[in-house]
Amino acid sequence: MPTTKTSSWIYRFLFLGLVWGSSFLFISFSLQSLPPVGVAFWRTAIGALTLLVFMFIARVSFVRGAKTWLHLWIAGLFMSAIPAVLFSYAMQDVSSALASIINASTPIFTVLAILIAFRAEKPKPRVIFGLIIGLAGVLIVLGIWQGLGKSDPLAIIAMLLAVSCYGIGGPYIRKYVEPLGVRPEAAVFGQTLTSAFSLLPLYAFGSLTIAPLNLESIGGILALGILGTGVAYVVFYQLLAQVGSAIGSAVTYFSPVVGVILGVIILNEELHWYEPVGAAVLLFGAAVAQGRFSKKK
Repeated sequence: MPTTKTSSWIYRFLFLGLVWGSSFLFISFSLQSLPPVGVAFWRTAIGALTLLVFMFIARVSFVRGAKTWLHLWIAGLFMSAIPAVLFSYAMQDVSSALASIINASTPIFTVLAILIAFRAEKPKPRVIFGLIIGLAGVLIVLGIWQGLGKSDPLAIIAMLLAVSCYGIGGPYIRKYVEPLGVRPEAAVFGQTLTSAFSLLPLYAFGSLTIAPLNLESIGGILALGILGTGVAYVVFYQLLAQVGSAIGSAVTYFSPVVGVILGVIILNEELHWYEPVGAAVLLFGAAVAQGRFSKKK
């Protein structure tokens, strides 16, 4: 029945928004006991293990071929390993609310990457207009007129580099990974597995913990790995298959709202007036750049 189908995708949509919106809260919990590289390593390692279990249950075949694994490794660096370290590093100084808002600028940096590094087509006027609006939103979120306030400039740079990685990783996957015909679950497993192996040497030769493990830090890293990196990707691809990318990708607009609310309520973070205002401008710009207001023919 149509009602059942509609309700099922709504549940998936809400689940993704809640999980990905909560990711920055989970990172904050994890950082109580783990260094940034440790958070990134365990997040990808536990995520890969979760996906491995799913693949066995669903009987999804592993990817084969050195070329395929090379592309998955590169995609994993941009989509998992590098941004996971950068966001964890930044969140030692900035709030989870601010991090979740900056993360919402991913569509803007994706469009930039497509225009600069993946020149597939001549940019349309609405894309340029959306980019300008979105980037203005980022500057408003950061309160640029006051010189970034109390935030460490290195933390801000780390977050912007992280979303830049997402911006490069998405088009890279579409250009080099999707044509290989790999099942999405197998592709994400490959990305998270290679990311974990790439991070292992950095983690092993540094501090394994920075404080004794506690329930919050353990729960945070398990939630990041199992839900945010493992289960969420499976649900996301199910959502895309059911309703398409137009609705599926709209979860990007929902997750920062969750992140801000959780940061303020649970972590007692201070929310400045310009952060939600900038977020609204940013998301509007992303929507314009993606053509969400264009008339369908």
